[in-house]
Amino acid sequence: MSAVRPGVAAQRAAADVRLADLPLRPELVGEEPYGAPQLDVPVCLNVNENPYPPSPEVIAEIARAAAAAAGSMNRYPDREATALRAGLAAYLNRGGYALTANNIWAANGSNEVMIQLMQAFAGPDRVVMTFPPTYSMYPEYARDTHSRYVTVPRRADFTLDLDEALRQIRLEQPDLIIVCSPNNPTGTSTDLSTLRTLCEATDGIVVADEAYQEFARAGTRSALDLLPDHPNLVVSRTMSKAFAFAGGRLGYLAAAPAVVDACRIVRLPYHLSTITQAVAKVALDHADEMLSRVDDLRTERDRLVGWLGEQGLRTAETDANFVLFGRFVDRHAVFRGLLDRGVLIREVGPDGWLRVSAGTPDEMAAFRTALLEILPDSLRMTEE
Repeated sequence: MSAVRPGVAAQRAAADVRLADLPLRPELVGEEPYGAPQLDVPVCLNVNENPYPPSPEVIAEIARAAAAAAGSMNRYPDREATALRAGLAAYLNRGGYALTANNIWAANGSNEVMIQLMQAFAGPDRVVMTFPPTYSMYPEYARDTHSRYVTVPRRADFTLDLDEALRQIRLEQPDLIIVCSPNNPTGTSTDLSTLRTLCEATDGIVVADEAYQEFARAGTRSALDLLPDHPNLVVSRTMSKAFAFAGGRLGYLAAAPAVVDACRIVRLPYHLSTITQAVAKVALDHADEMLSRVDDLRTERDRLVGWLGEQGLRTAETDANFVLFGRFVDRHAVFRGLLDRGVLIREVGPDGWLRVSAGTPDEMAAFRTALLEILPDSLRMTEE
């Protein structure tokens, strides 16, 4: 009996094997890893972070909590993150809700929250529906869980076309619907009456992705208001944005306890480290301080919207800590022009548009100066 001939990869030294030589899943061939550019430039306004770090006092307390947690690093963490989930419920309840730890699930960033929801409620022979332009990771979540991805384009003003959404829901019978509100990359909020109608139009799960909700303008209500009457609704949040905790990697959801149980089924064992749970609890204990710059960032955002309009540029209506602006004949040339001047923004969203995060006054001044140097050139806005 002859020996089995080794495959191509086995015949080469490990250092010489390329991705194309590996038995990659067919739908991943040619794909690139997700990620905004991480460049060493003076002004980074591309990933919607809170530019203000925690205070020295909070940093010291985080360090003490991490040191205390290190004493039990030989043991597994609380796999249910019970204390952290209770803290997250208490934070949300400041808005007048009556949530408990049983309504909350937490994971390593809202990205892991979303992929767990996909694992629980989407998958092969199931449908995920979203409303582009929207967060660019949604199709990747669907791809990675073998879910069929269906889109219903937004209107020209980036609001949801409810009539078309309902028509597509009847046609496609989605198992999971994601509404990003405020929407990334446009900043557009979806009103509660629309979310309520979507919940009532489907037996599937409706996710309101509220990563930027803390930045919303006064009077913009959260989908948390709808939770008591809609057991198929999930509200996803993050501590990465307003909480100035992007490096902490903590996302969470609020939903009916049964939804939390579904996430517990698919989560990996001990998915939240002891350190993550300890330092996130410190951030929650100092919520007012961690969120103290939110009003400043709202002010910078609104000031930026007004200034861009004065330059003859269009902006999308925004409740987030960023502004989508345009339109440009060659948006990449504008992006490169800003980058050459030390300002990094995001080339994302519909063709002709760019997205800039709200930053410190000095960062905003640098952005305005750089953009003014570019606008007089031939980079003119497109007409509708």
